Amino acid sequence: MSSAAALFEPFKLKSLELDNRIVMAPMTRGFSPDGVPTDDVAAYYARRAAADVGLILSEGTLVRRKGASDNPNYPLFHTDAALSGWQKVIDAVHAEGGKMGPQIWHQGLLRKSGTGHYPDAPSDSPSGVTHKGKQIFDEPSDEEVADMVAAYADAAKSAKDLGFDTLEIHGAHGYLIDQFFWDVMNKREDKYGGGLPERARFAGEIISEIRKAVGPDMPIILRFSQWKQQDYAARLAETPQEFEAFLKVFVDAGVDILHASQRRFWEAEFPEVDGENGLNTAGWAKKLTGLPTITVGSVGLSSEFTGAMRGEGSKTRPITDVVERLEKGEFDLVAVGRALLQDPEWATKVKDGRTEELADYDAKAMATLY
Repeated sequence: MSSAAALFEPFKLKSLELDNRIVMAPMTRGFSPDGVPTDDVAAYYARRAAADVGLILSEGTLVRRKGASDNPNYPLFHTDAALSGWQKVIDAVHAEGGKMGPQIWHQGLLRKSGTGHYPDAPSDSPSGVTHKGKQIFDEPSDEEVADMVAAYADAAKSAKDLGFDTLEIHGAHGYLIDQFFWDVMNKREDKYGGGLPERARFAGEIISEIRKAVGPDMPIILRFSQWKQQDYAARLAETPQEFEAFLKVFVDAGVDILHASQRRFWEAEFPEVDGENGLNTAGWAKKLTGLPTITVGSVGLSSEFTGAMRGEGSKTRPITDVVERLEKGEFDLVAVGRALLQDPEWATKVKDGRTEELADYDAKAMATLY
């Protein structure tokens, strides 16, 4: 048995039964012309399902709000053609014995006007304010915010109808939901604004409406992050107490799994509390809520995200680093992104102890659907 044995223990929650703890992290690809996933997209995910990935989370898929995206090659999750494409994807993954959930996504003000599937549509946001404090749109009305919430629930219902095993709400990285979390961009003075728990209400309502749409047994995953694409150093919660109040909103709304995105999984979330080797973000989320958590952030890599995206080579970080934390129960599942993008057989190689065969990440892999 390999030293990574803990990664290959089964996991069960509600209707979701996984053969192991490895999750394919969502990674934007942009290979769906006019928003429709192709047969190549289905084969891309099926290859990983066939090679010991326990759970696949798709690239971001777009809700029906017309200002949700800046790229017409990002997949939609609401038109008949797009949903037919996603039916082929989930059928291909299931044929290989895999499990999968779509990541439901809206870019918010990270989408520039005049781009995407519907160039004439305005971009949604909490307040019409950019991360630099510039007012570029009117604040959306309560009715518009309610329709944003409903758009996520509609996508979730489609995921259930298509036969997906779970779903993930993208609430991280400076996109729409995260813009509601962030006081820099959320200047609302109604129930969606104010302190951090109030700013989390938008996501709480999305979770509640999704629960109504999919029923009690389909697990709901929420991905969140402290850092933003607009500001890597941003922090929503400065203390464990603030973090607990933030997460409680999602727990009360009915979330099942928390996916805590970090740029580097080995970094302590609150080192001033438990030291430089303390719990990471997923560890603190599990400790404070009792819910299962997913850790993610350069698993299998040693270089920084920005370095890899510039094309700099990446050495694989010892798998034991994340395995030891998993064995201790710090978190429950481990999401792997770029390493699995580079090598669809990454999980099988780790399972078999063939770590010497793991390839360094090359940013050129982003240009393919291998």
